Amino acid sequence: MLTVEDAGIIQGLRRGDESVFVSLFNQYQNSLLRLALIYATDQRIAEEVVQETWLAVLKGIHRFEGRSALKTWIYSILINRAKTVAQREGRHSDLALSLDEQADLDESTVAVDRFRPDEDPQYPHHWLSGPQDWGELPEEKLLSDETRRVIFMAIEGLSPNQREVITLRDIEMLSSEEACNILGISESNQRVLLHRARGRVRQALEQYFGE
Repeated sequence: MLTVEDAGIIQGLRRGDESVFVSLFNQYQNSLLRLALIYATDQRIAEEVVQETWLAVLKGIHRFEGRSALKTWIYSILINRAKTVAQREGRHSDLALSLDEQADLDESTVAVDRFRPDEDPQYPHHWLSGPQDWGELPEEKLLSDETRRVIFMAIEGLSPNQREVITLRDIEMLSSEEACNILGISESNQRVLLHRARGRVRQALEQYFGE
């Protein structure tokens, strides 16, 4: 559903208001490039995909019916174009659970008792606590460039399917419904992929802080 802000942006783009486009560009350019790099290992190709996405947004804005949020529409255009490029070069197949990921439906990568229960009033299924020793570490280390590097390296080591989901959910802060709509997957698949991705990132952080 469109917000009032989205409606204003759409009207501005349809009028050809350059300042509206520049504001939108500044808001999403880095996010789009980050997503494109999941599919294109070459920076130049990723930048071309992003450029094509912006052109498609400008060309298609008059036909956009507002059935989804504006950002969902933009991300969908980017991912579809990036997948087309990746598939053409044999680097990506349609999103589906691998056999390894499918196994998570029956066996969790992290012990179940480390998560809050279904009936938790505030944060069902969330971690019971942060990674080992987080509470004892100074804020400077938790927010350091090195810690961020560990997180992003862990994400880069994930399968493309897992990277798609965790990037949309935990970096771009999209809802489960938005991520499912963009990727064209079921809620159960999204949940499995996100769980496995978060588990591996957490393991990397626990190892880092343990050292």
